[in-house]
Amino acid sequence: MSPIAPPIATFDLRPLAPAQRHQLAFQCFDSLASGDCFELINDHEPRGLLMQFMQQRANAFDWQVLEAGPEAWRIRIQRTADAFAPSVRSELDDGCCSCSCRGH
Repeated sequence: MSPIAPPIATFDLRPLAPAQRHQLAFQCFDSLASGDCFELINDHEPRGLLMQFMQQRANAFDWQVLEAGPEAWRIRIQRTADAFAPSVRSELDDGCCSCSCRGH
């Protein structure tokens, strides 16, 4: 008999204020051990969040689209390394990403 996999934590970003969405995603990611993952549910394609992950957590994550809209986007984010590239300051750090979660 194979062991039962633990449930994957799922975070629905839709009820959150736009300014809280990316912050929650990074907090969840940073709390993961290497190999662990969580799922996000959003009301739009989180391209801006993916860009931030690529800049701030380069080579440390896997991004898998499980559901691609139109009403909900489900993304599985897995931590693939214990260390990640140093954070790079960019306009994204100030909430200026192009995704609609920031209200632009």
